[in-house]
Amino acid sequence: MKFKKHISIFIILFVTTIAASQVKFEAKVSKQKLGVNERLRIDFEMNQDGDNFSPPDFENFTVVGGPNQSVSNSWINGVRTYKKTYSYFLAPKSRGTFTISQASITIDGETYKTTPIKIEVSAAVDIPKDPNDPNYLAQENIHLVAEVSESSPYLNEAITVVYKLYVSPKVAVDNWNEIDSPRYNDFWSQTINTQGQKVQNGTFNGEDYRYLILRKTVLYPQKTGKLNIEPLSLDIALRVPTNRRDIFGSILMTRVNKTVSAGNKTINVKPLPDAGKPADFTGAVGDFNFDVTASKTELDATESFQLKVGVRGNGNLKLFKLPKVSLPSSLEVYEPEHTENVNTNLSGMQGSISDSYIIVPQYKGKYPIPSISFSYFDLKTETYKRLSSEEIIINVLNGPTSGDDSIADNTVSNINKQAVVFNNDQFAFIKTKTSFSAIKQSHFFKTNLFWNLLFLPFLAIPLAIFIRNKKASRDADVYGNKIRKADKLARKYLSNAKKSLGRKEAFYIALEKALHNYLKAKLHIETKDLSKDKIDNLLIEKLVEPTVIKDFLSILESCELARYTPIDIVTMQEDYDKAAKTISLIDKQAR
Repeated sequence: MKFKKHISIFIILFVTTIAASQVKFEAKVSKQKLGVNERLRIDFEMNQDGDNFSPPDFENFTVVGGPNQSVSNSWINGVRTYKKTYSYFLAPKSRGTFTISQASITIDGETYKTTPIKIEVSAAVDIPKDPNDPNYLAQENIHLVAEVSESSPYLNEAITVVYKLYVSPKVAVDNWNEIDSPRYNDFWSQTINTQGQKVQNGTFNGEDYRYLILRKTVLYPQKTGKLNIEPLSLDIALRVPTNRRDIFGSILMTRVNKTVSAGNKTINVKPLPDAGKPADFTGAVGDFNFDVTASKTELDATESFQLKVGVRGNGNLKLFKLPKVSLPSSLEVYEPEHTENVNTNLSGMQGSISDSYIIVPQYKGKYPIPSISFSYFDLKTETYKRLSSEEIIINVLNGPTSGDDSIADNTVSNINKQAVVFNNDQFAFIKTKTSFSAIKQSHFFKTNLFWNLLFLPFLAIPLAIFIRNKKASRDADVYGNKIRKADKLARKYLSNAKKSLGRKEAFYIALEKALHNYLKAKLHIETKDLSKDKIDNLLIEKLVEPTVIKDFLSILESCELARYTPIDIVTMQEDYDKAAKTISLIDKQAR
């Protein structure tokens, strides 16, 4: 019996030793089902120390805390127990079922991995109203609000979205990070600079709060119906009070992370009325003045003058076309130069746009420039209005007369001519006697010209074969052809911008037009669809590399910002070179 007892004790000790020496590395989560507004804790535990710990990528979660490392050692009945833990606090990015992939670590030269864990994220859940819960306190004392100026605008009517962060005096914000930016699909958008904004005092739900304006955006809806404005989301680190006090009686604070969102906003865009819509209406909405002016009204033929067609006021100045001028054919007209002097603030676009035509008369005379009309939709009266210019008379003082005038002058002069009187010697100039002599007859056959023309085609055959092979070789060089085509396109679209180097505003306007025209030609999209998100998606579909897309969008952003910031010619040259290189790369990579 004693022998059996000793055997049993030995077996127990042996099994215990084996179990104690076995390596364990596992992942544990605080919960496997949670709401999108809750937090998840995950611990990676090991019973032996290791190296090269590699956590999962947490691609569907935002790490709001960690990694926190803890180590514990204990001895029980002479047996050592060791535990090392890496802890992370996660916030889900969206609803759905996600898998937290494996973590790995190296222990005694062996690599160990955890088991993947499935996490189910549901819609937001109600957080218990526990005044001692830091998460509840954070939720009740910090709010992100999107204030929309008009929820039911007309098509192409300006509205503003102002994002304000309200913070109660009971809590303190340490910092915040933008985790989700709104995308303004189906809107023309312009973000207004809010740098230097100061914290202001205000009220929220009848209570005193401090607030900060984070972002101001002006939007012009480009389609009718219900349009969605996506929310702005922030991850905020803040300190909230606890029910504990220090030795001096002051309330102790604890730090928490809170995700706040401005929420979705739905805008119901009304179509412009059909009643009374002019046939020449091009989409102008706002309050405008219309001018047509000529730089001179008296000049000589082959001199030039400038005809300027301009609109100024408040409205969607960048989103409609100016009316075209109709002039007599005897006036030589060049393509207009489009100029924009537009500022955007919370009231929308303000300023002026114009088309300047260079006109050269060819003949002497008086030329009327007929009245030009411009129509727009007036938001104040909700009716269409038409503005018309006065007729302008261009008097060309000196120069040749037109063909019609010459014919008219000849007709007048012929009236005063006398009739011609014929005499009997009217055919005296005709010779009636000749002295013909024979000439030597020559033959083309076997002449030098004959032999040259005979053998020339045979001599041209090797040259034709050489040229054909060169062409076939060039056509087969797909990559080289792409490079040549891309460089040609870059030069074509950027030629006007290069001419404007040194003149900041003219350069960046020409550069922006060049980039837009290239996209319209390459991606077959209209100007109204040229949003950054649309461009990004279309270029991704064309298999253009992300770095090239990023460079292209950065150039567009530079064009928007450069008009309001000081820029030297070196920076302009760099932007020009970058644009040419990026256009070339897109044309080579796009499928």
